[in-house]
Amino acid sequence: MDILGYSSLDWLPSALYLLLLFFLGSRPKGKVESPAFTGLVQALILFILLIHGIELHDSVFTLEGFVFGFAQDLSLIAWVGLAFYWFQSWFLPISSLRWLVLCFALICSVLPVMFSGTLISPKAVSDPWFKGHFIVATISVGLLSLAALHAMLMSIQDRALHRQLAVTPNSRISHWLEDLPPLMAMESLLFNLLYVGVALLSLTVFSGLLFSQTLFGKPLVFDHKTIFALISWVLFSGLLIARWRVGLRGRVAVRWVLSAYTALLLAYVGSRFVLEVILQRA
Repeated sequence: MDILGYSSLDWLPSALYLLLLFFLGSRPKGKVESPAFTGLVQALILFILLIHGIELHDSVFTLEGFVFGFAQDLSLIAWVGLAFYWFQSWFLPISSLRWLVLCFALICSVLPVMFSGTLISPKAVSDPWFKGHFIVATISVGLLSLAALHAMLMSIQDRALHRQLAVTPNSRISHWLEDLPPLMAMESLLFNLLYVGVALLSLTVFSGLLFSQTLFGKPLVFDHKTIFALISWVLFSGLLIARWRVGLRGRVAVRWVLSAYTALLLAYVGSRFVLEVILQRA
């Protein structure tokens, strides 16, 4: 069966994400989740992760070769972020992130259906340096995506606490906000994500700088992708240093995270989007 000219299987991950969001939204508002319900949701997320992963694999590793682009990149980032969420939610009180992470995964899982990407050089793909760089980069951006969503949630929570965000009493949003951990606990979780994510981002950036010839077949070029990647790394690293030296926290830290993540997306996704969609070049 085809939907809008595409195989229905291509739409399966996004359809499953949408159904799961409807299922979560159908619960009576304000009702506390039972362990059985939480376990069921975790099992459903794992099942959809497997389906999404298989479909993503098939859209990247095609009969023509290794196909990649901004859409596949975003879908993979969302998949990694959701996988990190699923794993950490067993040990940390981050169930409040679930809606944001699932919505992000829903949107990103649709993109590879609409944008097919470009064929990557088989020589580059077979290189072990490229493989290592690609894996670490994907994991780091996926983890920092989760941190950025967490920062957005903290911003919403902070604005609601200071009456800067109009929330209808006894609504789903008000109950959702009431279920969030205290801001101090949220902030601690945010920086735990950042410590690991920035360490992996450092490895990604400097492996690209040091081994550009080996990884990409050309000497280091300070193009917009490299510049935005360095800006993002400087911002994230500066945030952690400021946290360590002066105890930076609160709204300033959240804005810092979102600014650094915006630069990161411009580096790893924005450059591909401009080439593939705007300039129509591989």
